[in-house]
Amino acid sequence: MIVTHIKVILNPHTTTYNDCDTYQDEQKESRVNFSRNFLRRFQTEQNDFLGRIITGDETWVYSWDPETKRQSAEWRDFDEPRPEKVRRKQGALKVTHMIFFDMNGVILRWPVPIGTTINAQYYKKVLQDKLRPAKETTRAVGVRHLVSPRQCASPYGPGSDRRFGWLQVGTAGASSLFT
Repeated sequence: MIVTHIKVILNPHTTTYNDCDTYQDEQKESRVNFSRNFLRRFQTEQNDFLGRIITGDETWVYSWDPETKRQSAEWRDFDEPRPEKVRRKQGALKVTHMIFFDMNGVILRWPVPIGTTINAQYYKKVLQDKLRPAKETTRAVGVRHLVSPRQCASPYGPGSDRRFGWLQVGTAGASSLFT
């Protein structure tokens, strides 16, 4: 066990995996260009630009069967021992939720139907069908274009933001998804 810890301290790259090591040159260049465009737009637009950013994530939500204090109350005499509390068990049902938010808070919480695979096509469908009304709401308060920073860490490879209609940072709303 001590040898393992020393190995990690001396050479942490042997036991950890970093995505950046596996990127091809085109992917690395795409990330650098994205970052430069992002910084350039932030320098010119400041907080207006930050207000247009919408990001999202997925999380598992598990079902629980909690009991209220009233439901678990029992009448006992003073000389009887206290009842033992039964631990709550995690339910068998677990659902994936997609959550999208901007600098003002949560915009959309979407429970993914059980058995659905979350891939690029499903993301595009959710963005078009569910997040589009969010854009209309934000447009009503003065936001012109939405920016998806997911392309910075896009798991679908370079150019996937164009294939799936995500807005490019360097463009001014030329996307089919958010126009």
